[in-house]
Amino acid sequence: MKALYPSLYQINTRLWLAEISRVIGRPARLDDIPDAELDLLGDKGFDWIYLLSLWRVSEASCRVAKENQELRKECLAVLPDLRDKDIGGSGFAIGGYEVNPAVGDTASLARLRDRLHKRGLKLMLDFVPNHVGLDHPWVKEHPEYFITGTESDLANAPQNYVRIKNSKGKIILAHGRDPNFPGWSDTLQLDYSNPATPEAMKEELRKIAALSDGVRCDMAMLLLPEVFERTWNRKIQPFWPQVIGQIREQFPEFCFLAEVYWNLEWTLQKQEFDYTYDKRLYDRLRGKNSRTVREHFRAGLDFQNKLVRFLENHDEERAAAAFDGKIHQAAAVITYLSPGMRFFHQGQLEGRKIRIPNQLVRAPKEAPDHGLRDFYDKLLALLSQWAIREGRWRLLECVPAWEGNWTSDSFLSFAWEGSPGERFLLGVNYSGHQSQCYVRLPYPDLSGKKLLLKDRMGTVQFDRIGKDLYSQGLYLDLAPWAYHVFEIKRTDGK
Repeated sequence: MKALYPSLYQINTRLWLAEISRVIGRPARLDDIPDAELDLLGDKGFDWIYLLSLWRVSEASCRVAKENQELRKECLAVLPDLRDKDIGGSGFAIGGYEVNPAVGDTASLARLRDRLHKRGLKLMLDFVPNHVGLDHPWVKEHPEYFITGTESDLANAPQNYVRIKNSKGKIILAHGRDPNFPGWSDTLQLDYSNPATPEAMKEELRKIAALSDGVRCDMAMLLLPEVFERTWNRKIQPFWPQVIGQIREQFPEFCFLAEVYWNLEWTLQKQEFDYTYDKRLYDRLRGKNSRTVREHFRAGLDFQNKLVRFLENHDEERAAAAFDGKIHQAAAVITYLSPGMRFFHQGQLEGRKIRIPNQLVRAPKEAPDHGLRDFYDKLLALLSQWAIREGRWRLLECVPAWEGNWTSDSFLSFAWEGSPGERFLLGVNYSGHQSQCYVRLPYPDLSGKKLLLKDRMGTVQFDRIGKDLYSQGLYLDLAPWAYHVFEIKRTDGK
């Protein structure tokens, strides 16, 4: 059954297999992933496993990565014993949408997908629509699929263009990029103003759809006509509505998730994406301003239900490094107990702090943070509750505990309601000072009932009368960054 609010776990395929390799004493492939590890992912309540860097990486792009001194310096900071073979190239410099031969093949991917399905897990893979690797077969077979440049372009913007040799000689092609930054030197930009290019990419996507249950579309907003024209001064036709519709004709349940920024989330949702990144919530949580975080949740549920909530991913700083311990937990409670898809990243649950460049195929050893691991175990158990996976979410108003009590502005409060009678109340003091407020229970049917409020993330519990909680509200007095997630139960025997 498809969850209204599913949970996704992102795993870097190459790093995962490197860890398994250390255990089994030889290079691991997809078939070597133990059933016990898949069982654990299922037991934690995840719905989706997103395998990053599964596709064949461009060999030429890998060489560029190895020669990039700035990247090598970054990799050395992560792996002081760095070896040349540890730099495997970016998983987004696609050499072809075939399984990377170093990790398996199409048959082993099919077997892994089947093993995931048996545990109620769906498989998500990458689709990189904007660009490909430097030696993608199309460079020789279809150079017309790419943005070309001139000698003048190469001379004036060498960071954005490269001279490439193909069967017809040497040509100048543009690197993939967004309009705000220099080009990615290990990629080539696809030209969507040529009608043949989107048709070719549609077929690539159809191949992926036959192998997986969904795709995370890298930098999806770059293919919006207004963005593409601003970047390349070329007009293109809308790509996403047409391709998503055609893929779903063949694969009706296929899921499309968009990496998107620049306040274009709603634009892509209207173009039939199931989910879009919610980077704005992440940034507001990093800003530690409770009011801007609270205002973020005033959007309609038609929008919020399709947002991907995260505290880290492969592009962002590790949550355990970006947020101090108490702040980390408070931000996670807000993030993952809000509506939308809940996105977790490999290593996040153990409190890893070292962000690993996407080009690395080996990760450093880090001792787990047992306190954070216990916290996430409790949080994931909460996310498996029917009310929080399928129920009704509400943003609640927090009012001053007394006249002039300005600290009430520091709170966020949500309510979740399931059936029958499954209810939760969340209160978070998202500030660095002690704060107080009243928050009214939004359930008039509990007025006059005896209630037990038990904190599912802690040890606190209160006996209360529903009438008081409905009229005046629940009084909260919380330390900096403290929180409660109360399960509300009737105790009057009815």
